[in-house]
Amino acid sequence: MVTPVATYRETSHQLLAQAQVELAAGDLRQSSEKLWGATAQIIKAIAEARDWDHYSHYLLIRTVANLVAETGDAEIDTLFGVAQSLHTNFYENWLLAELVENRVNSVRQFIGKLDPMLGD
Repeated sequence: MVTPVATYRETSHQLLAQAQVELAAGDLRQSSEKLWGATAQIIKAIAEARDWDHYSHYLLIRTVANLVAETGDAEIDTLFGVAQSLHTNFYENWLLAELVENRVNSVRQFIGKLDPMLGD
């Protein structure tokens, strides 16, 4: 049986891959939103695994705050802020291509920090 945690985790990885396809095609808005989606989905996986509510943007922020408090890793919050700027870019389209490209690495790093918290 596929669990919600596994579904959120897999979707996060799929969206990260799709973001790179969108970026290569020059669609900065879609790439930005896929990067945000990848971020949100890995947070939802963590929250679901811990039986924390995660059905609003506010609750995603709370989950990030809880993880920073738990791990002492403030970079989690910094990387989350980068992902939020990408979500804004979907609506505003103000980021240059090189900035979106740089932020792919930040989202990859964010997912790399959270993914191991889910275990196998």
